[in-house]
Formats: sequence, C-alpha cells, structure tokens
Amino acid sequence: MREPLAEPAFDQLFRTARTYNWFGGEVSDATLRTLYDLLKFGPTEANTTPARFVFVKSPEAKAKLGPALSEGNYKKTMAAPCVVIAGYDLKFYDKLPVLFPHTDAKAWFEHREPDNLAWVAMRSSALQTAYLILAARSLGLDCGPMSGFDNAKVDAAFFAGTSIRSNILINLGVGDPASIYARSPRLGFDEACRIE
Repeated sequence: MREPLAEPAFDQLFRTARTYNWFGGEVSDATLRTLYDLLKFGPTEANTTPARFVFVKSPEAKAKLGPALSEGNYKKTMAAPCVVIAGYDLKFYDKLPVLFPHTDAKAWFEHREPDNLAWVAMRSSALQTAYLILAARSLGLDCGPMSGFDNAKVDAAFFAGTSIRSNILINLGVGDPASIYARSPRLGFDEACRIE
C-alpha cells in the first residue's frame, strides 16, 4: 500500500476546494494538455473513455457557446478564462480495438440500442469529468461545474454531424473567493453509507 497524500493535498482536492462563480487568471494551452494527460488515466468501463472535451477560450468560441447558456450562467461563463464542454461519444466503441486490445470489446457495445449506449457513455464520461475536476484542482486551478445550459444548442454549435453529445460545462481559472457562498452541509457517513 502506498503512503497517503499529505494533509494539504486533501484540502486542495476536497476539504477546502469550492465551486466558484467568478474566475480570473489565465489557463494556458500547455496546462490544458497537462490536465488531460492526468485525467485520461482514471478508470472507465472496459477502458471505453467516452468523454470528449472542448476547451473554449477564444472570443469566437465563446460567442458560439453564449446562446446556449442560461441567464444565470451567462456572465460568469463569458468572463471565465476557459470553459470546458464535457461531452460523450456515442460511438466510443470504435476506439476499443486500440483501448481494449486484449479482446474484442467493440462487439460488446456496437450492436446495443442507442439508449443503452447513451447510458454507458454518460456513466463513464461523468467519471472522467470528475477526474477532470480533481486534475484541475491538483494543478492549482479552480472549477465551476454547471448544468444550466441548452444541450441541444451546444451540440449544434460544437458537435454537429458527430456522435458526440454535451453533458456538463465547467468554468476553469483562478476562483474569486468573494464569489462563493458558505459551504453547504454534506451528509454524514451514517446517512450516506453502510458497512456490511
């Protein structure tokens, strides 16, 4: 068994990490590559890795994203240094000959019904999105994940003609401490867990 991380790492990743509403700073392309190179190692079902990420930074890309945002998310998202569109590829199985080479895993998925494929893709891509948040925090970035947007508009603007669908948006940058609320309560162990 490896040694646990030092206490400050627990704070940075979980205990004092917060969901910010306003961001400053810069997020370089090199940082985004490092971010992906960390998150890609998180486990997914049969190594399907269905998540697809669009890092929205340019004014042109933000102009495409803007019409899909809810009123409450528009200003903070347009001001963020980077916005991640976290999506999932419904044809993730096409990559399985490379990603899961020791057996024909593509055959496990390619003939399934679309609803079942969407469930598989969303489940593992949600894991990958959580890995993205933890990787971002480990690199010193703050995050603002949100679901207040029109998925169909995002898909039309960024994924038209593809098998990719949007799931979650995440603002990235240096969080403004004035933009957070008091931490909301969490369930205690006995309310959320049991040991059998």
